[in-house]
Amino acid sequence: MNIYLVYGLGFLGQMLFFSRTIIQWFKSENEGEAVSPVLFWKISLVASQLMLFYGILRHDFAIMLGQFIVYYIYVRNLQLKNAWKNIFPFFRLFIIAVPLLIITWLCTNKTINFTTLFKNEQIPFWLLILGTTGQVIFSFRFVYQWIYSEKEKESVLPGVFWMISILGALIIFIYAIFRLDPVLFLSNLLGLFIYVRNLLLCFGRGSLVSRMNNTAIHNLSKKISDKIK
Repeated sequence: MNIYLVYGLGFLGQMLFFSRTIIQWFKSENEGEAVSPVLFWKISLVASQLMLFYGILRHDFAIMLGQFIVYYIYVRNLQLKNAWKNIFPFFRLFIIAVPLLIITWLCTNKTINFTTLFKNEQIPFWLLILGTTGQVIFSFRFVYQWIYSEKEKESVLPGVFWMISILGALIIFIYAIFRLDPVLFLSNLLGLFIYVRNLLLCFGRGSLVSRMNNTAIHNLSKKISDKIK
């Protein structure tokens, strides 16, 4: 496939990931604390599907591994938000089936499979380890978030989640430089600021919106935030 189309797919996936982060951050700044809106998880699922296919086309095991780890955690958070049952049954079935279909395809395809992913000559073994480590750490934030949310009986994004996000993003950022991957480079560079802001909100540093002196901007921001569920 044309490399520009492949990068286009990756950029679309990462744009969705970044948009979910922007939405979550905007909502959090208005609420004065790090919150977990339903839209965040819905966008996450769509973006994760795109990045799974991007990882296949780039023959990049590190990218795929990260998405496999977090995919069903997104589903679980929608369940905790009582939003999963509101999705049309056909789409629920499709969402559940996507990773299973990809695994089945990788196990049976002779051109692109788990063997070729590990033997990609464009990725030295040490770089594969670095990228995989970054993706595992970056994905583990959702594992931690899932365990924490199960204890709290609701979907939340605790402070440790953002700490792990910063560490994982830094490693993947370094990986992207060596891998010459503009998709991973830009997405993690832009995301670091928001991860830090959410961490500050978790520590009660106050929101940027609360510091605004302009009443009109403050009210407009609040109205937009209220529409984000």
